[in-house]
Amino acid sequence: MASFIIEGGHLLQGTITPQGAKNEALQVICATLLTEEEVIIRNIPNIRDVNNLIQLLRDIGVKVTKKEENTYTFKADELNLDYLQSDEFVKKCAALRGSVMMIGPLLARMGKAVITKPGGDKIGRRRLDTHFLGFEKLGATFNRVEGRDVYEISAKQLKGTYMLLDEASVTGTANIIMAAVFAKGTTTIYNAACEPYLQQLCKMLNSMGARISGIASNLLTIEGVDSLHGTDHQILPDMIEVGSFIGMAAMCGNGVRIKDVSVENLGIIPDAFRKLGVEIEVEGDDLWIPRQDHYEIQSFMDGTIMTLADAPWPGLTPDLLSVLIVVATQARGSVLFHQKMFESRLFFVDKLIDMGAQIILCDPHRAVVVGHDRKITLRGGRMSSPDIRAGIALLIAAMSAKGTSRIDNIEQIDRGYENIEARLNALGANIVRG
Repeated sequence: MASFIIEGGHLLQGTITPQGAKNEALQVICATLLTEEEVIIRNIPNIRDVNNLIQLLRDIGVKVTKKEENTYTFKADELNLDYLQSDEFVKKCAALRGSVMMIGPLLARMGKAVITKPGGDKIGRRRLDTHFLGFEKLGATFNRVEGRDVYEISAKQLKGTYMLLDEASVTGTANIIMAAVFAKGTTTIYNAACEPYLQQLCKMLNSMGARISGIASNLLTIEGVDSLHGTDHQILPDMIEVGSFIGMAAMCGNGVRIKDVSVENLGIIPDAFRKLGVEIEVEGDDLWIPRQDHYEIQSFMDGTIMTLADAPWPGLTPDLLSVLIVVATQARGSVLFHQKMFESRLFFVDKLIDMGAQIILCDPHRAVVVGHDRKITLRGGRMSSPDIRAGIALLIAAMSAKGTSRIDNIEQIDRGYENIEARLNALGANIVRG
């Protein structure tokens, strides 16, 4: 198990560029299974989850070539269908949450797929009902395989239909879209997720010959086609990494520029930090975060305490609540965080409390942070990363803390952040991988 040793108190200064978006990469890489022709994908982040998915595609017969750094070609013209039934394939899928988005493309093109419970962060229940219900609406059937804890899903010909999703699941919507592109007739998906990365998936599929309309809304219409062709696709910058860098710059920055962030696709992320008092300047497609000697949490117009809550896009992404909580510990004022979408994501605040933060954990979904206004510095300590986003939040806390900290289980951070210690050390941090 690898660790980070962090010497706190070093100011960050300079320019940093976000990696390609992890969540988009997982979707569009799976979409390459929908065609026999070559697909080029650029700006793929070099992170554990994405690399494991690419290897999984290689295992099932996809020809994957690295053209240059962060650019790959995929050609799925000779898939090994026997391997898809193997215990080895099921075991690998169970360890990688992104593998669930292979089901839609395989069902659409091959008429069958195998489903097992996917892995990923331990942040609470992440059900797959939306995926299953969508596939069933399209005409697929499920068969539980006794003794293997897997389901076989099959359909001779998927048929377009109307469906109202029970929740605006991002991966569920992506999976259903990819299954529906080959369905006979028209599929209408209401209460669809509509975040930028899903928009990117739809745009990529359309460039391959799909007919998807309503992109960027929660009502998608998909006219089935017989086949798709190759394309060349560029992945957006990772909005979660951009938000993480904003948090770092606020807590321990001496003037940080975050370059080429795709401002139009950040949604309300910058405003969420502004509600904590963080000054953010937009310069072209860059964000400039000046040194923040003090930042004060806003209150609502009637003077009541500020509340920040996660919500499906275009609401505030739950992936950044951990970072916002850390930033709030050094603000002036108090704020209530309401984590609505996952029930285990706030438990990491115990580690911040051990570092000296004033946080009241009300229940698994709500925490009140009373800011120190930089009058009390967090103190270093030893901790373990429970998931990707809590891991980066703890790293930010350690970088701003007095003394030396150790974060274990940083493999979780590696799942979502590319070469993070080298990139931050280039700005002035002192992080050593042990």
